[in-house]
Amino acid sequence: MRDYELVAIVNPELDEDGVSQIIGRVTESISGHGGEVEEVKRWGRRKFAYPIDKFMEADYFHTRFKLGPKPVKEFEAEMTASGDILRYLVVKLSD
Repeated sequence: MRDYELVAIVNPELDEDGVSQIIGRVTESISGHGGEVEEVKRWGRRKFAYPIDKFMEADYFHTRFKLGPKPVKEFEAEMTASGDILRYLVVKLSD
């Protein structure tokens, strides 16, 4: 397994419970693909430099996790399919 980081931007129309549910689904997805979630940090609501899907601010969260290279592609496909995640970035940390 490799070390990865994820930063995601969540739809600002969701309340605190909705954001918590999204974070829970992301961590369950990582575990479901055989990975390990090491850390989850909520960064809170932040303003954008430019509009994303007609929003000017949204909630951010950061996750560090371990996962194999093939399941990462499946995990990213799930992230793309989620309508409540506006943007995300998964980065492999150095070996």
